[in-house]
Amino acid sequence: MTPESPASDERRSRKQGGVEIRVARLSDAEAITLNANLPGYRAGTLRLPFQSVEETQQWMEKPAPGSINLVAVLDGQVVGNAGMRRHAGRQIHTGHLGMGVHDDFTGRGIGSALLAALVDTADNWLAIKRLELTVYVDNGPAIRLYEKFGFETEGRLRAFAFRNGEYVDAFAMARVRM
Repeated sequence: MTPESPASDERRSRKQGGVEIRVARLSDAEAITLNANLPGYRAGTLRLPFQSVEETQQWMEKPAPGSINLVAVLDGQVVGNAGMRRHAGRQIHTGHLGMGVHDDFTGRGIGSALLAALVDTADNWLAIKRLELTVYVDNGPAIRLYEKFGFETEGRLRAFAFRNGEYVDAFAMARVRM
């Protein structure tokens, strides 16, 4: 996120299928928190229940170096967000992705629009060769989305996280441009 004005954000935003993709602003913190606290959204992430707006504001105010944070806006409502953090040093060619979509807006192309924006930025602006992510093995829609963008499963991470009273596995997935 950058402290730029909404006018400069608009110059860099893009619409895809009626969904506007733009840089996340501090003023989006409440909407992002609302989405993150929804059961479906949260189930696909490492987030704990009852995340506060202040916690969201903290990571938005101090983004990791080389990170990009985007939101998807539909009819004035933030319906998804995604981010990419570029690694440093000998892994400068690598970025790690994370994303989520409001429970009521899944299956409508919002994840595709967010992922397309991140992949375009990685490929055409940052020369990132390797994009990686983790996804729970039971998140079929997300896995299909990632595969559509060229991500491949590289391994299974057993007992990756504790969710809903049990340990769940995740896939390590990556997209490597040759």
